[in-house]
Parts: sequence; structure tokens; C-alpha cells
Amino acid sequence: MADVLAQYQPGAAFDEMMDLDGEVRPSYRALHATLDRSSPAELRTIAESLANNYVQAGVTFDVGGVERPFPLDLVPRVIASSEWETIETGVAQRVRALEAFLADVYSDARVISDGVIPSQLITSSNHYHRAVWGVQPGNGVRIHVAGVDLIRTPEGDVRVLEDNVRVPSGVSYVMTNRSAMITALPDAFANQRIRPVAGYPQRLLAALRLAATPAVDNPTVVVLTPGVYNSAYFEHTLLARTMGVELVEGRDLECRRGKVFMRTTGGLQRVDVIYRRIDDEYIDPVHFRSNSMLGVPGLVNAVRTGGVVLANAIGNGVADDKLIYTYVPDLIRYYLGEQPVIANVDTWRLEDDTAREEVLDRLDELVVKPVDGSGGKGIVIGPRATKEELDALRARVIADPRGWIAQPVVQLSTVPTLVDDELKPRHVDLRPFAVNSGDEVWVLPGGLTRVALPEGELVVNSSQGGGSKDTWVLSPPAHRPSVTLAAEEPPVAEPEPQAEEVPARPAGPPRMRRVPALLMKPKVIQRQQEEQQQQGGPAGGDAPC
Repeated sequence: MADVLAQYQPGAAFDEMMDLDGEVRPSYRALHATLDRSSPAELRTIAESLANNYVQAGVTFDVGGVERPFPLDLVPRVIASSEWETIETGVAQRVRALEAFLADVYSDARVISDGVIPSQLITSSNHYHRAVWGVQPGNGVRIHVAGVDLIRTPEGDVRVLEDNVRVPSGVSYVMTNRSAMITALPDAFANQRIRPVAGYPQRLLAALRLAATPAVDNPTVVVLTPGVYNSAYFEHTLLARTMGVELVEGRDLECRRGKVFMRTTGGLQRVDVIYRRIDDEYIDPVHFRSNSMLGVPGLVNAVRTGGVVLANAIGNGVADDKLIYTYVPDLIRYYLGEQPVIANVDTWRLEDDTAREEVLDRLDELVVKPVDGSGGKGIVIGPRATKEELDALRARVIADPRGWIAQPVVQLSTVPTLVDDELKPRHVDLRPFAVNSGDEVWVLPGGLTRVALPEGELVVNSSQGGGSKDTWVLSPPAHRPSVTLAAEEPPVAEPEPQAEEVPARPAGPPRMRRVPALLMKPKVIQRQQEEQQQQGGPAGGDAPC
């Protein structure tokens, strides 16, 4: 270890592996011992093998139309079982509060009449869609899948950075990262009790089936993708395959008499639940972008009449608004009668005159973000910005204060990362994924740890040069039972057991071969697939990190 960690010096940020005295934290001791037996050459070989395997397996992401292998660092992030219990509870609490908020603002809006949130905050959000006002999902679930981005402050506190309840992506990399790491570091897995992640597709499928109309005994579920040019297409295909359902594009579906059907070689087959990976603005050209070639005409009406269930629901984006984010602690107290388990990062609302004046005086000290931004786009980090950039930002904030928030510069925690044959501290965040079945909010044990690979960089998105790490949640000691462990997921080392038996998919005729629709307007379709952006995507849009 002296070779690879000889120059390892944690900075001002909280380091996940080393404490202030240079001692290895308890959760990392087994991994530290494994690394201690490895030479720099061996670590380099493992890193090269991981990269080559990802390229060959097609585990890539799209940046500017260029497919790139998804960087996976060989040193995982390790989370102790006691800390994970807090994270798990806090994420589930947040999802339940946002679920109640969405149900409220699309019906009685008590949160407004009771003075918790100003009405103009809701109505001015670009993602509040009146087209779905009054729509009540069958089992009361609008947020079937959520991704909550967490960071750790230099003091060691976990904070929520933002919520993603439209179409959060990145879970495919959680699963592929784990599979790759089992092969790369088998000794580390043999010495640890790591909670599995392989059961996610079955959990998701079970939740989607429960979302169907109760009258349907054997619901048909499909995954709706924008198409092959979308930056997260790899994830769409992986989820469809592991759930055992069809992957469809908008042109494979049609609406008739308030119901949705899938074209197959044997004729039309009824579709009951659509796990959509298309942004609201593209989902239905009748109600949203009239020139969209990615969605399904009439889909909103089918949702409204109960002919099909859309997961996640249209209009969820109002809960993703970064200005709404500042009110989530209040929403937790209002709807649940609880105190927030995980606090927000301190945030200034720039529509407030006093806050805006303070922020404008301190632009060179703060981070300013667009409320609709994603993937690190539009963020201005004051201490690193030029005078010209700050002047331009000042003008934009004054012109549209509703469109911005400000936060202090938080030094994200660091994890040792292999850089030039040495382990060096690099900043990370964490996106746990939650699945809401209506009966419970289940949080995948782990999540996507994103790492900023350039030295000193705080933006972890892959579109900004970031990568990822496998996230290991340690099981409680064998003598200590834990309510967080599902009975079907015993705390054993990998290989990972399935969380539960995969529900049988309805037998039906195979889909017909697609007609060459791309011959109609191929450039338009490709451009819309590439442009289609969603707040949920870790890298900006429905994209990998």
C-alpha cells in the first residue's frame, strides 16, 4: 500500500476512507487490506480490464453524439450498515413527502391554501402541466422511481443536493458496476458482507405491475424509449431485458378509444403500464410539442381515462424544480408530521429581494444554479468564474430571479481513486434509487456513486469528465437483526441472489418487425432523440451521469 498511497493526502473535504488522523475508517478496513496486498501494476491491470470489459459490453454513454466507455474506478465507496439505515429512511421519507405534494398540487392544492408554498411558485414552474390536473393514479403512485442526490459536507453530515422524480437514470450502471467489480476484486467480496443490487429489476417490475388497473389480472408492461440515439439507450435496453418486458418506441404504440396498444406480428396487443423514458414535452404531440415524433398521440387522454398507467407520471417535474427543493423540509413536516431525516444544502431563493441582494454581492463566493438545470449545465461556481462570467450571470439573475438558486461551495467528500498508478482523493456524490410500489418505498442498497476525475473538480457528471464507483452497503453484523433487510435478500457476499421471483410476463405474440419509419424524417427523429432532456438524468437529461 505504501506505493499506491504514498502520496495520498486528503484535503479539507471529508474523506470516506481516512479520518483526520490518517487512520482507516472501520467500514473500509477489509477493502484496505485487499488493496494493501496489491501492487500498482496489479491495480493498473485491473483498471484496464474494467475499461476493456465495458467497451466490449457496450456500457457507454453519449456526449455530444460520441459514444464513450463509462469510466468505472476500481476503488468502491463503502457505506456502513448503520449509516445506510439513516440514508434509506431519509430517502424514503423524501419520496413519500413529494408523492403527497404531487397528489395535492394536481388536485385540491391545500399546500397553497394553507400558506406552505406560494401559488406562483407552482404555476410559474415550467414542469407544472395543467393537462394532467385532476388525474388520479389507480394505486396513488406518481413517483414509481426516484433518484435523490446526496453529498457529504466537510463536517461529515449527509445532505440532499437535489431530487429527481421525473425519469431518473443511472441505475443500470449500479448493476453493471457491481457485476464488473465482482470479477475484478473477488477477494474483497469474499471478505465482506455486501448487500446485493441484482434484485432491482424485479422490484421495479413488481411495482409497475401493481400500478396497473386492479381489473387487469396479468398486466402488460413496456419500457418506452426515445430510441437508439438517446444518450441513455443502454439503460433502457438493460432494464427491459432484465425485467423481461418489451422495449418500444412511440411508433410501436397507438391509442384507440382511450386505450394503448402495441403493434405485434399477431396484431394489436393491449398495454397496461408504460415505464416511460421520454420527457413530458415529447410524450404526446396532441398536448405538448406538436412536432414530436417520439411520443404517442392521444397518450394523455388514455392516462386521464385510466386506459393506461404512465410511470413516472406526467407533471412530476414540478417536484424536481430546484426552487421547490428549498421547501421540501417544510413539505415533510406538513404532509408527514415528521422532521426531515436528511437536511438540504443551505440555499438562497433568488426571487426573494433580500436573498437576491446578498447573493449578488457574493457571486464570487457562491454556486449559482438554474432551477431547471441538469448535468452540471448552467452552473456557475463563483470562485472559479471570470469577471465576465460573473457579470453575465448577474444580468441573467436580475432578469429572471425565479430561474435561479444559490448555494455555498460545498467541498464534496472524497474517496481514493486510481490516477496515474496512485490512489488520490477525488470528490464524489451518491444517487440512491427508490422504487415506490404504493405499499412501500424500497431503496436500492447502494446507488450510483459519481466521481469527479479531474483534480479539485466538484461537478461529478460524466458530461463534465466524471466517472463512477461501485457502492458497497455493508450488512449488519450477523448477530444484529435489521428491519432494513428484506427476507428474500439475505446478507451474504456475492454472487447476488435474486430479490424475488420474476413475475411471469403475459404470453403474447412477438412484436412485428418495425417498418422503416426512419425513412420518413430520419434527421428530425435523431435530433429529437438527442435533444430530449430530462431533469432525472444524472448527466443532464435521461443520460448516465
